[in-house]
Amino acid sequence: MTYGPEDDDLHIAAMSDRWWETETCWFSFHNAERRLGGWLYTMIRPNSRTVSGGAWIWDDSASAFWEVPYYANHATQRLREGTDLRDCTLPNGVEIRVEEPLTRYRLGYTDAPRLSVELAYTAIMPPQPITATDSGFGNLSHFDQFGRITGRIVLHGEEIPIDCVSIRDRSWGPRPEHRPKRTAYVTAATADGTRAFLAVCDPGPGAGAAKYGFMLREGRAVALGATRRTDTRDPMTGFIDTIAIEGRDADGASFRAEGRPLSRIVINRHSFVDINSLIEWTFEDGTVAWGEDQDIWPVHEFSAMRRLSAR
Repeated sequence: MTYGPEDDDLHIAAMSDRWWETETCWFSFHNAERRLGGWLYTMIRPNSRTVSGGAWIWDDSASAFWEVPYYANHATQRLREGTDLRDCTLPNGVEIRVEEPLTRYRLGYTDAPRLSVELAYTAIMPPQPITATDSGFGNLSHFDQFGRITGRIVLHGEEIPIDCVSIRDRSWGPRPEHRPKRTAYVTAATADGTRAFLAVCDPGPGAGAAKYGFMLREGRAVALGATRRTDTRDPMTGFIDTIAIEGRDADGASFRAEGRPLSRIVINRHSFVDINSLIEWTFEDGTVAWGEDQDIWPVHEFSAMRRLSAR
């Protein structure tokens, strides 16, 4: 699948008239030295003319969304007539300016005096489509793309530099309020961007197979072959303690990466919960990388897991 400049804008013409047709736009960033992560996240439902999302910043001081350094996740802001996602300031506060289609973006967010964001994203790879319809993302059109993010945030008056390799994604299609299954969306990238991976897994008790993913080496994305995730959890919280990703890519090259959380935020997302951790990774050759683990659960399943573990 290939993408063009039109995919930076809304895909209204490709959607049905169902109210839950949804468009998302997400940029992730971090300052690993500060154990600080951040999102600019937008979800648009064109048929109901609503915009949700916003910005959140977390570090190792707290994980509950009402205790992290900054959290603004709007539910139903009004979508303005004629909104062009290639050049906009959205009612959730997120600013997006396309400087080069599918490659370079200028990003912003302002909620003075609590938070301001001034970032530039430059892709280090072409957009990579999710092709596994049995993954947690179902039948959505969805692509992921690693890039370098530079700039700064000003958090409660403190200026914090951002210079990292992280990921963005775009999706459009049917997305009801409920998420029907558990999913783990795991990323890693070295500081120079020469090595990275994405693995979308269906986790089981302590383990799970990757349904989709790719390994990025020197700008070339290679699909994952047989790949497995194993993890351990804190018995007091149920949160991830360690992660191991091990497998092969489609070229036959094997890899292993072990991760440990530096910080996390628990995001309330409709009927499911996203326990999102900033992860420090170590590859089999000692190379260090950083990324995220989105540990996604239907709320009733996480609740059941915790009740069982308490027995």
